[in-house]
Amino acid sequence: MSLLNKNKIVKSTILLSAFYFFSCNSGSKLPTITPDIITEKTLNDTDDPAIWVNPKDASKSIVFGTDKKTNGAIYAFNLDGKIIENKTIRNIKRPNNVDLEYGFKINDSTATDILVFTEREKQQIRIFSVPDMQPLDNGGFPVFVDEKNAELKLPMGVAFYKSKLDDSFYTIVGRKSGPKEGYLYQYKLTAANNLIQANLVRKFGKFSGKKEIEAIAVDSEMGFVYYSDEGACIRKYYAEPTKGNEEIACFGGEYFLEDIEGIAIAKLEDKKGYIIISDQQKGQFNLFDRTTNNFVKAINLSTLETDGCDVVTVPLNNTFKSGLFVAMNDEKNFYFYDFNRLIK
Repeated sequence: MSLLNKNKIVKSTILLSAFYFFSCNSGSKLPTITPDIITEKTLNDTDDPAIWVNPKDASKSIVFGTDKKTNGAIYAFNLDGKIIENKTIRNIKRPNNVDLEYGFKINDSTATDILVFTEREKQQIRIFSVPDMQPLDNGGFPVFVDEKNAELKLPMGVAFYKSKLDDSFYTIVGRKSGPKEGYLYQYKLTAANNLIQANLVRKFGKFSGKKEIEAIAVDSEMGFVYYSDEGACIRKYYAEPTKGNEEIACFGGEYFLEDIEGIAIAKLEDKKGYIIISDQQKGQFNLFDRTTNNFVKAINLSTLETDGCDVVTVPLNNTFKSGLFVAMNDEKNFYFYDFNRLIK
């Protein structure tokens, strides 16, 4: 073979490789899935959603979403994307992430669903009842109180864990910046005088030091907590404190362009399902198998710079017949999708 032909082959190979890399990393080959509903806009900067399924009438379920500024709020939206003003919590000092859990026993005879969110500028978490939206925390629980460096006391990510061992409730909290070991704090929630108390039970979780940790999601059924070490991987630990602090896995980093962001656990029958994670700068979402954590596929939901996301896999109404996936969009709103449109 002549040198000229060899050079042509080398150049062609380089061009094909470059085209393949660009195509894979631009998302240009993925078909666009447009939202079924786009919510009304918030005042400032949306970040993270949590879905409450109304047990009496699923069509009246609520999507809560944070609006992340000093004059922030936890917005409540109906399934048409309209703001429910009397369920919205305003005047929150930079709320960041939010989560929801069902059936907390506030006393011997009463259980309530509860909402938790971080209030970064006050260095605390807040807990409210759902759907009546009453505070249950006596004004908030300070977090990372033993941390001497003020820059390492600013909470961001938060998630509930409901133990299958004894129905105990926990909240796991991350922060804007932190050490390379013990980045997350886990608090056990208990009831006293119709209020909730939070007590620190462990510190755990590695951090690469590359960017930050924000998104946290717990699979209570499987007993795992996942969080996004944004510049490295998705980290996986046991959610049950008695099972220790050893890292189970650090996976998926090679599938993301830059920041690994919001995490949603899609639970299907027989412990099947997906871990859905925002590939923020790529404008896509990566789906991983819930059981094996193997990569399944990437999808383009047409969102911009998605931070948080959430999902439920039960029918809600005629629009969301298979469940609801909610993604933050960088235009002060959230996008709603029927769940099956993500996986079919």
